[in-house]
Amino acid sequence: MDLVIGPLDLCAHVDEALAVQAVAFGLGPDEVAVRRQIVLRHMTYPGARALGATADGNLVGFVYGMPNDRTHWWSTVVEPYLRALRNDQWLDDSFVITELHVHPAYQNRGLGRSLITTITDGAAEPRSILSAIDTDSPARALYRSLGYQDLARQVLFPSAPKPYAVMGAPLPLRRG
Repeated sequence: MDLVIGPLDLCAHVDEALAVQAVAFGLGPDEVAVRRQIVLRHMTYPGARALGATADGNLVGFVYGMPNDRTHWWSTVVEPYLRALRNDQWLDDSFVITELHVHPAYQNRGLGRSLITTITDGAAEPRSILSAIDTDSPARALYRSLGYQDLARQVLFPSAPKPYAVMGAPLPLRRG
């Protein structure tokens, strides 16, 4: 099997990417339809870029992100939580990881680690931020191993059933 990581035209491959996210994250068709519009809008933002992981030509993982902007929806939701803990400076001069997903059949092979380190290695910003479901999970363990630390926990996003943690790390990310 030939696993390849490289630039991804996410607008052209949005449905393949969301199929990976749906399986990895347990999303239904309605959630995928909403996220499709969000992804396409995000990819119009300055500096937004994506990487994909392919196995034998099929997309099996992806990551995308962009320089953070305090006016973006995500920032407006997390800012009060970060400000309460005096961590809101992380919203400035940071590269935000918007989504990172690997198909379950390809997890535990280092793909998530390779995707996130490769995309952040190309960032001009000195640090990275992201949000992840606030539970002990393989994703949170991965982020911690890369140097991400909790900046705020129990962050509630509208319509999200579970609370999230906002995490931040200096760039370049720590290598294992």
